[in-house]
Amino acid sequence: MCVDRREFLKVTGLAGAGAVLAACSTPATPVPAPPPSPAPSTSSVPSGPPDWATLRSRLTGRLVLPGEESFTYQGFNPVWNGRTPAAVARCASAEDVRACVEVARLRAPIAARAGGHSYAGYSSPENGLQVDLSRLAGVEVLPGNQVRVGGGATLGEVSRVLAASGRCLPVGTCPTVGVAGLTLGGGIGILARKHGLTCDHLVSAQVVTADGRLVTASAQQEPDLFWALRGGGGGNFGIVTELVFATVPASAVTVFTLHYGAGAVADLLGSWQGWLAQAPGELWSNVVVRGGAQPTCRVNGCFVGPAGGLTSLLNDLPAPASRFVQAQSYPQATQYFAGTGIEHESFVASSRIVREPIADPAKAVDLMAGQSTESYLIFDGLGGAVAGIAPDATAFPHRSALACAQIYFKTPPEGATETARAMGQVRDGLGALVGATGYVNYIDPQLPNWAEAYYGTNLARLREVAAKYDPDRVFAFAQAVPR
Repeated sequence: MCVDRREFLKVTGLAGAGAVLAACSTPATPVPAPPPSPAPSTSSVPSGPPDWATLRSRLTGRLVLPGEESFTYQGFNPVWNGRTPAAVARCASAEDVRACVEVARLRAPIAARAGGHSYAGYSSPENGLQVDLSRLAGVEVLPGNQVRVGGGATLGEVSRVLAASGRCLPVGTCPTVGVAGLTLGGGIGILARKHGLTCDHLVSAQVVTADGRLVTASAQQEPDLFWALRGGGGGNFGIVTELVFATVPASAVTVFTLHYGAGAVADLLGSWQGWLAQAPGELWSNVVVRGGAQPTCRVNGCFVGPAGGLTSLLNDLPAPASRFVQAQSYPQATQYFAGTGIEHESFVASSRIVREPIADPAKAVDLMAGQSTESYLIFDGLGGAVAGIAPDATAFPHRSALACAQIYFKTPPEGATETARAMGQVRDGLGALVGATGYVNYIDPQLPNWAEAYYGTNLARLREVAAKYDPDRVFAFAQAVPR
């Protein structure tokens, strides 16, 4: 997951003890998902399950089957722990990934796992093969201000290595999120308005395609695939084993948090929308609305520059109940927003895209009235450099939007279905205000018309790319790009 979850945990004081809801000892009750896509139509469908012995003999890594020591498949969210792969391949090379695809294709579902933060648990394919990329986690700084990143690398490791060279990659701040998954869906972070999305910095990617080939996708090679990898969503077109990014200077920044009490939220949200639209690209900000009998909120943000340059900007917002402003290095800022490390957290979530200011902000705030105090509506600012790229230049379609709104409800796993209903009411209510849109990195199994919501006018081209690179639906899952 990107910056948003870590950020609101930090600024609402929930990042420490008590913020993590442990999985219960009884099996999790997952949120119902759409039915799987139909079986592929092909003239040469193999019969029978994968030959695990053959795959094990081909791997330089390790194949682990249920009942064997260290067989694990859980991701970040315990809501989906009930999903059990038939096997986990801990790959040590791109050739291992190729072997996985060649042995298991059309015999079992195949899904890659890097950070394990899939919002719908899709990196744990039921009765399928989980291709664990965590050993492909190398990070190498290259000449020309570029960085080579393994397909299993996490944001924390990439940031740590780049910090030593005074560079950074515009990403989120949750350290255990996989860089590949973040990039494939777009990648919103605290430098987005200054430097764009993570996917905007992708130079090339190595991908194992559905037929077992290892290809390099870039502007010059496999350009259709390269276009789709920048915002078309993880798991759709192949398994990414390596990425090369262009980096930017890790400038000093100023972070801030403004606190607003009950009764002030609607006015603040209305002012924030106009304020952000006029703000320079150096400023990124979000609004975190917390549910309750009377919702409260905080405004958080990051300014690329000294505190003096931020002061006048903050004075244009309604006066907060309290204010925190501090100049920090970029690595310090990422830690500020990341908060205390969390290994697992149970939640259900969704999203909407705010394409233009909400005409009546009070209606959005009212959606959170009476909700659990463990529920959040988070408006993450877009615009700036994000809007400087045409909507069809990459697969990420929401270039002209004002913000991305995440609806995030914590829940114990056994209560996930009930909580999902409450979350869905907020999602649909917000959709009535801003439109039937969504952000694919916050993938929601229950989102109506999800393909159109996530991809907009880019859906037709994405369907063509998916049909070209995976005609037999080797990587099919419930919310894969339709063929």
